[in-house]
Amino acid sequence: MQRLTISLSDELAEDFDAWMRQRGYTSRSEAMRDMLRRELGERDLQQDDNQPCVAVLSYVFDHHERQLSSRLTSLQHDHHDLAVATMHAHISHEDCVETVLLRGRAAEVSAFANTVIAETGVRHGQVQLIPLAASPTPTWRRV
Repeated sequence: MQRLTISLSDELAEDFDAWMRQRGYTSRSEAMRDMLRRELGERDLQQDDNQPCVAVLSYVFDHHERQLSSRLTSLQHDHHDLAVATMHAHISHEDCVETVLLRGRAAEVSAFANTVIAETGVRHGQVQLIPLAASPTPTWRRV
């Protein structure tokens, strides 16, 4: 393990400490490691969208929109290799929220998420990709 020393302005150090407390960190080192992992993971996915990842896709949709529920379900079935699990909840008379756990190559996961979010009647869609450590044969692709 290497030790790195950085200099921060008083204001930035105070902001960092507040950020740490808000998230429950007790160690600046662990907080900094997590920030670096997140930033480097995002960079890696941007540079190589063939990398394996898991993702959380969440969206609100109008369940009265003609055939939308069926279209969303069909999309997930058509991409059963990516869609691992789905949670569905009713948030009002008109609106539902779904969260879909995805797993696959970043490009495929992003394309699927964008297709879902672009469906007419889907609102407030967001996807969060989390890189997985590269391995020669990801376990989710083994037969």
